[in-house]
Amino acid sequence: MAPGMLPSVPPGGVNALDPTIWPATAHRGSDGALVVGGCDVRTLAADYSTPVFVLDEADFRARAAQFRRSYSGGPAPATVYYAAKAFLATTIARWVEQEGLGLDVATGGELAVALAAGFPPERVIMHGNNKSSSEIERAVAAGVGTLVIDSLPEIDLVSAVAQRLGVEVRVLVRVTVGVEAHTHEFIATAHEDQKFGLSLATGEARQAVARVRAAAGLHFAGLHSHIGSQIFDASGFEIAASRLTQLAAELVTDGAVIEELNLGGGMGIAYTAMDDPLAVDVMATALEQTVIASCQRAGIPVPRLSFEPGRAIVGPAGITIYEVGTVKPVELDHGQVRTYVSVDGGMSDNIRTALYDADYTVVLASRESSAPPQLCRVVGKHCESGDVVVRDAWLPADLVAGDLLAVAATGAYCRSMASQYNYVPRPAVVAVNNGASHTVLRRETEADLLGLDPGASA
Repeated sequence: MAPGMLPSVPPGGVNALDPTIWPATAHRGSDGALVVGGCDVRTLAADYSTPVFVLDEADFRARAAQFRRSYSGGPAPATVYYAAKAFLATTIARWVEQEGLGLDVATGGELAVALAAGFPPERVIMHGNNKSSSEIERAVAAGVGTLVIDSLPEIDLVSAVAQRLGVEVRVLVRVTVGVEAHTHEFIATAHEDQKFGLSLATGEARQAVARVRAAAGLHFAGLHSHIGSQIFDASGFEIAASRLTQLAAELVTDGAVIEELNLGGGMGIAYTAMDDPLAVDVMATALEQTVIASCQRAGIPVPRLSFEPGRAIVGPAGITIYEVGTVKPVELDHGQVRTYVSVDGGMSDNIRTALYDADYTVVLASRESSAPPQLCRVVGKHCESGDVVVRDAWLPADLVAGDLLAVAATGAYCRSMASQYNYVPRPAVVAVNNGASHTVLRRETEADLLGLDPGASA
């Protein structure tokens, strides 16, 4: 949303649930309370306390299956890896495996969760701009299917591990393709001046491929690119695909075999009614056609494609339930009033508003209301004026302490980026399906916080 713009009151009023934003099963029950996965949010709040992240299992699985169908059934069949950084727990890894997707991890910790879940290591791809020797060794020893090379020194690191363990490691080379994705600068990852990948423009990527092909214990399998996150159209991906294909054609003349082109993730979702992401199948068709046409022009075989959606699968499946505390009207210029609605969480469970100026949709969840809408700012309980959950929203004027609010599309990058700022324990994550709920991650306790402090028990 542009600075200074206020959101419109939803066409159906403040009680409306836009189906493009909320989980597929979300609706209001007979008495007006929000129901997700067949579970009343008031019951979830009572059983698990607030704040609480709620994941709609059916929604998650349906989106994962849609990606698998859209990208595996076309003229250039593709592998889809779920990007663990969006949100990962053993439950999520098992859902991903059951829906036929691979798993994209970026750290030893994410790999540890995958292995603890019993996820097949050969279906794991590992990223990271600064993988340690121990992380590389753990991945190789576990049988991780593919490692993505992100720098020239890493080639020697992976080669040394491969030789020490007596195995051959399948690798992709991450290429910085020089695409300016239309997204926030902190989540744009394919322009030249940033930490990821090897530059196409300077020839560093081609040099890396040559070194990989010459290195003992490494099997060069193809190229990787990731242009950013929260992207709504195919144009940036199409440019990246064209540039990767051009590089692939040059590498083929050098004698290389290109088995795979990985175009990364970054497909956007709707956080508010103003967001209009491209449909998954439309995006898939556009990218497949781009790669096929580029390969035909270059006279090279069409490699297998791969993609790494994370937010687009788990983001819309998740909501956060908060309890309202202080409600404070503040008079603005020209007599306008904004009501500050404080909730029992904040930037420790959702840093995205402070970090990226992210916008969200929020509703009164514990009941419906016929009161007129009031301009609100939903804020947290932390000691920062930037502790904002939803910057501007219309909520009922009869909002009081004890009401429950629900914020939509919080499945991605909220719990995974959560902190213990002000020593606020991190919330539970709860999965709901067909009227039943279960814990994905339990709520932290003060005992957990003190357990890291040796002086606490002295």
